[in-house]
Amino acid sequence: MNLFDIIGPVMVGPSSSHTAGAVKIGYVARKLMSQPVCRAEILLYGSFLATGKGHGTPYAIVAGLLGMKPDDSRIPDSFRIAEESGMELVFGEAALADGHPNSVQLKLTGRSGRQLEIVGQSLGGSVINIASIDGLDANFSGDYPTLIVHNLDQPGHVAEVTSMLAHKSVNIAAMQLYRAGRGGNAVMVIECDQEIPVDSIKWLEHLEGVEKVTYYSLKEDEEMEDR
Repeated sequence: MNLFDIIGPVMVGPSSSHTAGAVKIGYVARKLMSQPVCRAEILLYGSFLATGKGHGTPYAIVAGLLGMKPDDSRIPDSFRIAEESGMELVFGEAALADGHPNSVQLKLTGRSGRQLEIVGQSLGGSVINIASIDGLDANFSGDYPTLIVHNLDQPGHVAEVTSMLAHKSVNIAAMQLYRAGRGGNAVMVIECDQEIPVDSIKWLEHLEGVEKVTYYSLKEDEEMEDR
C-alpha cells in the first residue's frame, strides 16, 4: 500500500468517484480523440445520473474533455470554458445493459469530424475503467500508454502488432483480445511500459485488415494535432 491509497487523489471535490473519476474519464476520452472535441453527447447512467449533479459529475466530465486534470481549479467553470471554446454539449441518459453504477457513455466529434464513442466507469478513489470503445470491449485504466487496434479476425494481426512493438523496444504490460465472432470484428487492447512512436501508429493504420487504430498517450500535449 502506498501513500496515495491512504489519503486519496489530489483533486477538486467533492467526490473521488463522481468528480475526480469523472474528470479522468473525460480526460482519457479527449486523449483518445487525439484532437480537440467540438461536440460531446454525454449520457449518464446509474449513480452518475441519479446523484451526479450534486457531486458535479457533468461539469467534471466536461472539464476532462477540455484537457483538465482532477486537481485543476477551473473545473467548476468548465461549462463556461466549453462554450467559449465552441464545444457543443448535449446531456442525456445512457441505456446500458448491466452497466457499472458510475458510468457515462460519451459520443464525441472532433475538430476534423472524427467520431469516437466510449463507455467509462468510475471505480472509486479516482480509479477508472474504459469499458468499451466504439461498441467493442476495451477495459483499460488510462494509467499506461495504451494501443487499441480494431481489425478483422484473421490470422497474423496479433503477430504483426507485437513484432512492431518489439522492434521499437516497447514492452507490453498487459494485453487483451476480444472478438465479436469468428472471422468478424476483433480488437486488441495493449497497455505498454513505453510510448509508441507516431510513425509506428501510422504504419499500423495502413495494414490490410486493420480498420481503426486508437492510441492513448501519457505525454502532455500543449497543442493537440489531428493525425
